[in-house]
Amino acid sequence: MRTALFLLLFAAALTPWASPPAALVLGVAFAFAFGQPEPVWVRSATKVLLQVSVVGLGFGMDLHKVLQTGAHGLVYTAGGIAFALAAGWLLGRLLKVGAATAYLVSVGTAICGGSAIAAVGPIIAAGQEEMSVALGTVFLLNSAALLIFPAIGRWAGLGQNQFGLWAALAIHDTSSVVGAAVKYGAEALAVATTVKLARALWIVPVCLVTSAFIRSKAKVQWPWFILFFGVAAALNTALPGAGPLWRGLSTAAKAGLTATLFLIGTGINRDTLRKVGARPLLQGVALWALVATLSLQLIRSGLVR
Repeated sequence: MRTALFLLLFAAALTPWASPPAALVLGVAFAFAFGQPEPVWVRSATKVLLQVSVVGLGFGMDLHKVLQTGAHGLVYTAGGIAFALAAGWLLGRLLKVGAATAYLVSVGTAICGGSAIAAVGPIIAAGQEEMSVALGTVFLLNSAALLIFPAIGRWAGLGQNQFGLWAALAIHDTSSVVGAAVKYGAEALAVATTVKLARALWIVPVCLVTSAFIRSKAKVQWPWFILFFGVAAALNTALPGAGPLWRGLSTAAKAGLTATLFLIGTGINRDTLRKVGARPLLQGVALWALVATLSLQLIRSGLVR
């Protein structure tokens, strides 16, 4: 019965009537009530579905705007990542969080949540418990961001471009960045997705620097799906005659991301809360609040646009 209900809710998340926040909340409610069925399969499916859906979003975007926005995004995200890593290190020391856990939480906040943690963890030889704590911390805050960022954006009077930029710079995972932006508007979605992927590109240099610093021989994971996102945008731009096909693929991608959020929600349960602990969670909340507040002020002042 549990598996049947899980599949039914997953199918519902793929329908046009489902919204990203509702899918996430539904996933969390299911996990608290029934637990997460087949957690290994769900984690793998979440990763694949997220990457395929992000590529699909490219079919709804203009390559010229993607390149222009992405170039600006690389500059903004470089400063944000440097600030987040430095502030995360300091907060970890002040709160006496384990060095590996503190670094993973900082990297997850600075770059792209669970993907960054999964990439950096093997390089610093993080243990399973340290990985679980960091992932749990980031997933909890990532989920909260999806629910509260649109409301804050409207309260602050952010325009489409402003909100897309803020979401891309201050929310952890790509799934929640897109989920928060998709209901804000088409322009917000385009800006958020492009700048977020520019931010995700920093996984590679951060992994390389970390590996060189500690002389690790672990293999660096390359985010190839970002390249395919660019290819999709190029096809949409070069072949406008196939517009109905590209729009169909883009619509399917949005549904896929909503379903991804349902899967992510099923990973947040009582065990997640127990594993995280007070200090790593406090570090994650404080760091996220700093990044979100500072980036919002810079965007509202016009210094970042």
